Amino acid sequence: MADAGVRVSLTTVETTDILRELRLTGTVTAQHNASLSVAAAGLVQDILVDTGATVARDDVLLRMDAELAELRHAAARAAVAQAQVRARDAERRLQEAESLLPQRGIAETTVRELAADRDAAQAQLQQVTAEAALAQALLDRHTLRAPFPGVISLRRTERGEWLNPGQAVFDLVGLDDLRLDFAVPEDYLSSLQVGAPLTFTTAAAPTRELTGRVASLVPVADTAARTFLLRIAPADDAHSGLLPGMSVSARLALATGRRGIAVPRDALVRYPDGRVVVWTAQADGDALVARENTVTTGLAFAGQIEILQGLAANEQVVVRGNEALQPGLLLLPTGDAQ
Repeated sequence: MADAGVRVSLTTVETTDILRELRLTGTVTAQHNASLSVAAAGLVQDILVDTGATVARDDVLLRMDAELAELRHAAARAAVAQAQVRARDAERRLQEAESLLPQRGIAETTVRELAADRDAAQAQLQQVTAEAALAQALLDRHTLRAPFPGVISLRRTERGEWLNPGQAVFDLVGLDDLRLDFAVPEDYLSSLQVGAPLTFTTAAAPTRELTGRVASLVPVADTAARTFLLRIAPADDAHSGLLPGMSVSARLALATGRRGIAVPRDALVRYPDGRVVVWTAQADGDALVARENTVTTGLAFAGQIEILQGLAANEQVVVRGNEALQPGLLLLPTGDAQ
């Protein structure tokens, strides 16, 4: 084997920023999550959606018996029409009287009285118009519409049930603006920054890595658990497949403020006796031979392992083909060095 050589892949040890990897488990949550209620008392007449239905903004979800509200609205509109006739007539009589003033064909007192009648008619028109608008608003409240797009997660009422204002009838969850919420130990608060990138996976697809960024930190700790809320905004291409309530696991790289050397995780060989070894390529004339280096490891991050002792910068380490090396074996680099 020494004559033939062992084919290996090599990479150069470099000095880099040492990071600390924080692993978190959290939940996908929806920015819009509401229990919808009615604004008027009445009897449920029609239910147009059920649990699991996808709805758009302003879709009709429920209609209540609106017969009395419709009659009240019709009466209000009739009162408006009547008041409009009176107001127009009062305005006409006033204009006719004012046209006679230059010829002194009418007393000024009569003109003032007609002007007062005109003002009273206009005030009456404003009043009944407001009452008609109120009747229209009460009528509209007999129809419940979706305030935002989403999915009906729970239906709480049945046809024929009497509803009171404020009574919840549907739970609606939005699917457009999802975020990831994590409870983070308070020790990490000073190390986290808004905008920091991270990767995460879902329990439904654990092999699919998605990306996101720290959207906000809520530095109000849970006094019982000594944690605070970390909210993550998924990248635009990471929303596909996410649903509220899903479990997510995330990895966040935090700066330690120091630099050191690190090697790819594949460069480490662990032996049953507890030794951790990194094989390096040492020049022997025009050839490269294997050299065993017992190392002390530090932090693991982004596929890298910090080396505290046992290696120096710029050394060539073996990252593939290191499983059965022996000291002094001839190494044949494959050319796919990392």
